[in-house]
Amino acid sequence: MSGIQAKFLSGNLFRHVSVMSLTASVGLMAIFFVDFVDMIFIAMLGKSELAAAVGYAGAILFFTTSFGIGMAISAGALVARALGAGNVDLARDRATNSLIYGVVFGAVFTAAVWIWLPKLVELLGARGETAGLAVHYLQIVIPSLPLLIIGMVGGAILRAHGDARRAMYATLYGGTLNAVLDPILIFGLDLELTGAAMASVAARVAIAATSLLPILKHYGGFTRPTAQGLTRDFPPVLAIAGPAILTQLATPIGQAYVTRAMAEFGELAVAGMAIVGRLTPLSFGVIFAMSGAVGPIIGQNFGAGNSDRVRGGFYAGLAFTALVVGAVSVVLFVLRGPIADLFSATGLTRDLVYLFCGPLALLFFFNGMLFVSNAAFNNLGRPFYSTWVNWGRHTVGTIPLVMLGAVLFGAPGVLIGQALGGVIFGLLAFVLARRVMAQRVPPSGTEPFQRQARLLQIFNLRR
Repeated sequence: MSGIQAKFLSGNLFRHVSVMSLTASVGLMAIFFVDFVDMIFIAMLGKSELAAAVGYAGAILFFTTSFGIGMAISAGALVARALGAGNVDLARDRATNSLIYGVVFGAVFTAAVWIWLPKLVELLGARGETAGLAVHYLQIVIPSLPLLIIGMVGGAILRAHGDARRAMYATLYGGTLNAVLDPILIFGLDLELTGAAMASVAARVAIAATSLLPILKHYGGFTRPTAQGLTRDFPPVLAIAGPAILTQLATPIGQAYVTRAMAEFGELAVAGMAIVGRLTPLSFGVIFAMSGAVGPIIGQNFGAGNSDRVRGGFYAGLAFTALVVGAVSVVLFVLRGPIADLFSATGLTRDLVYLFCGPLALLFFFNGMLFVSNAAFNNLGRPFYSTWVNWGRHTVGTIPLVMLGAVLFGAPGVLIGQALGGVIFGLLAFVLARRVMAQRVPPSGTEPFQRQARLLQIFNLRR
């Protein structure tokens, strides 16, 4: 126990950001790749209703995953602060209680979703055999949500300790197992969609196990839960997890409107947007990982009361974002022709791919600015800031600009309007983050809600 240290209180901040982001992105890329392979295998069966069913199921799974993301953000922030304050026992307590709450909340949410699956699938527009297949797939996968939450919370705890490598391994093991089992179950045992669902469940089991084992072996494991500890930690867990969950739900709302707007310009436009949708996470997986990577760095130094390193970690995140986006944008621009050819894109579809591989890729920097700012909000005691900014970005920062872009430039204007919303709200998040960081960082051992002494008493964030 005495060997457990807050890793990010010293050393080069840019290096910390780079290592954490790159290792976290490997895990994300593995998941993106496995999802892509899943679709390829299902498509190889030659049954369009199966591919459609997986598509509808994916939309529902995205919403359920928001619970895991929210709980992971909460656990990572609370554990990192405790470590930064030098309180290892409190870090273990909060890791334990965050995990328990994640499983309990996840189980309740899982039961509710499982009961309402037919209605949820119907609301998405699925009908007939496709709807039945989507429900069947989800009835197998949804009950494993608590396992996924265990894996995500475990990974966040590891990153809070600065152990991005072992957190990465957990997702890699799960993704590899999924990729291996897919062809065996789908084709070898002729289980088709059932086999794909079973492979996903097995992957979640692997992720849960491989994220918990390093905590048990290297970081003192968990404490025996007590009613007093669970009661004490419920408010701070909920204070971060609630806004984080709401934040995650904003993205599909905005994307649904963009899809509807693009559909007005025909199938070629929708095809182009679909290609851009696949290219974005593959191209900028490192940037998507920024929020979870920068958060522990800011959180530990905040817990230690080190204002300079809090700001330094934030700006190191922005510098790393600029470097990655610039390099990736150059590669996309050079390869825009081969990329379009890979998807056999012609006409308007090709125009949209070229648009993304040019100026729109560069504008992704402002999305990265938003991710880094959200990490600051979540770890500096202002989680609702990330909720407000994200919902603003995907509503007032999307709908009117997409409408205006569509009128002025047609289908390309839809993507342009969406990107400009990212610019506006990325800058807004940056300004808010600077204001939050300008407030005095509390001394070591205290928690962030200094300006809200009453909330400090209610949340019992001091120990």
